[in-house]
Amino acid sequence: MKRVSLLLAAFLVIVGSTLTTAADRPNVIVIMSDDQGAGDYGFMGNEVIRTPELDKVRAGGALLSRFYVSPVCAPTRACLMTGRYNYRTRCIDTYVGRAMMDPAEVTIAELLADARYRTGIYGKWHLGDSYPMRPIDQGFQDSLVHRGGGIGQPSDTVGAEGKYTNPTLLKNGVETPMQGYCTDIYFDAAMDFISKATEEKENFFTYIATNAPHGPFHDVPEELYQEYLKADFSPILVNKFNPQRLESETDKLARIAAMITNIDQNVGRLMQKLESLGIADNTIVIYLNDNGPNTMRYVGDMRGMKSHVDDGGIRSPLVVHWPAKVKPEHISSALCAHIDLLPTILDACDIDAPQDVKIDGKSVLTLLTDNEPKWASRQIILQSHRGNAPQELHHFALHEDNWKLVHPSGFGKAYFQGDAKLELYDLAKDPRQQNNLASKRPEVFNRLKEDYLKWFNEVSSERPDNYAPPRIVIGTEHEKRTVLTRQDWRHASGQPWGRDSNGFWLVEAPNPGSYTVELIFKGDHPAGEATVIAGEAKLQIDVAANQARGHSAMMKFPSGRFAISVNVDLGGKFQGPHQVILTVD
Repeated sequence: MKRVSLLLAAFLVIVGSTLTTAADRPNVIVIMSDDQGAGDYGFMGNEVIRTPELDKVRAGGALLSRFYVSPVCAPTRACLMTGRYNYRTRCIDTYVGRAMMDPAEVTIAELLADARYRTGIYGKWHLGDSYPMRPIDQGFQDSLVHRGGGIGQPSDTVGAEGKYTNPTLLKNGVETPMQGYCTDIYFDAAMDFISKATEEKENFFTYIATNAPHGPFHDVPEELYQEYLKADFSPILVNKFNPQRLESETDKLARIAAMITNIDQNVGRLMQKLESLGIADNTIVIYLNDNGPNTMRYVGDMRGMKSHVDDGGIRSPLVVHWPAKVKPEHISSALCAHIDLLPTILDACDIDAPQDVKIDGKSVLTLLTDNEPKWASRQIILQSHRGNAPQELHHFALHEDNWKLVHPSGFGKAYFQGDAKLELYDLAKDPRQQNNLASKRPEVFNRLKEDYLKWFNEVSSERPDNYAPPRIVIGTEHEKRTVLTRQDWRHASGQPWGRDSNGFWLVEAPNPGSYTVELIFKGDHPAGEATVIAGEAKLQIDVAANQARGHSAMMKFPSGRFAISVNVDLGGKFQGPHQVILTVD
């Protein structure tokens, strides 16, 4: 169904190509940083973290000042890619198989590729690491990404764990050692992609999604780090610390600030490249962050941080630079969100949205280009928390005009206990959410709660078994070597990423086949034995002491849908492997 829809869209674009030439259509660049908060910009009032290049981009274009994102990484990315609430897409969390997006979802990359745009992604995908959920399976023709939710996580390529400098990335699906700092590498690759597209007179869509300033913070641009160690961070600290804690917090903030300013420098290099190629005027450059900041720091007149549904956790400035259509210093305070990017980009590129897909967002193009645009009242609803399925009323925020109905019940819990204690705020008068009006404005409270319940029921009914995790497809020509990691396993016991944890992977094999099964271990461990189970098939593999690799054997897998699990007995202590590599014969 997805393929038929995309072919139809491509046909319609070709038929209409005489109306819009490549020279008329804008190029599009979307840049999204990871865990950079709404206040981490000079143009947003930050007095410590330097962002002079982004300040210039903002001054030369438009700012949507009331723009919302999800409280954590993967949900925002699913919304951005599809224009749909992430609960429709099966992507509901950030790990243990719940950051995978259903491959049937139609992405902005697929729509633009079918409209004869060249498409490229550089950095963080975080919507599935294996076929058919990789970016190269979802519309991106050129891809240079890391696995999982960030470098330094269990999905890292073996031998390159935690390497922001000289990382091993996936270049169009192939593990490729790189030289340089990761953010610099992403921008370099993006600029090469842009240069080639321009030389061949093709429009392009470039998605640069940095994993900075996401932790870990051990490997940051050294020169900038040393400069920020001398900075006074007290103006942007939310909490007061004792001297020992303050020293530790200052070091962490220096590292985060170094990563942010490095992104800013790369944005400057990118803008210079567009000028030198002569395409700056008709290239749309969009900048945003994916959620709130990764520490309690300055977020303007809001409260909260990453994972919170208070405004400080779910706000981002949206900067749009498009000299051909957007006037400098333009600003709009209309209520907008990540779901609006897909319809806005399609609108700007004169591409019709697919008719058989429910798009939740709306084009904000008139907010960017018109002085007095018409903008109807609307609602934006955001919800994210741990667990295998969303719980009604758990950790959500609903926004309508100045009203905010919120239940900050905690991202880290799969469920809240007892009655929901919803709060109501008038953000126009109370942006820091200090005056709960739930009991004083019952008519507003009850109406918004009812609207939320209708929304939750609707987005939870997108497809049968709405929140079942997507399955990894193995043994195909698209990906003959599949790396199964703790990022995408279904957690079964222990801490999800802890050494003593275990889990299983939900897979689908179109055909039965013989596979080389290699088990990867991390850290010192005693000798033992691993039991590999694939459906009804079972295999024993000896595990050598303190050896990361080399534990492998041939195994026949059935066709169809089944689970793969590996139970490792290490001297009477049981755990799962660090990774499993499957290579079909």
